[in-house]
Amino acid sequence: MKAIKGNRVYTIDETQQAGYVSRGFDIVNDDGTVIQNGRGKTVPYDQYAAVVAERDALEAQVKKPPKKPKDEPEADK
Repeated sequence: MKAIKGNRVYTIDETQQAGYVSRGFDIVNDDGTVIQNGRGKTVPYDQYAAVVAERDALEAQVKKPPKKPKDEPEADK
């Protein structure tokens, strides 16, 4: 597993995990999945990730052309 903070990356074992978390490092497993977030962050990472996913979904909807209703009668001129 690795401890990551900014551009610093350290390979650690489970006994060192608590110390690095208390100093603000994120703990990542070998697959790249965040196991534990570092202490002292302003917004919990789970909330941040949810907001980013929602934003991306909304941006994708905005980029699509609007759908025209099929049953709408044409306006008289």
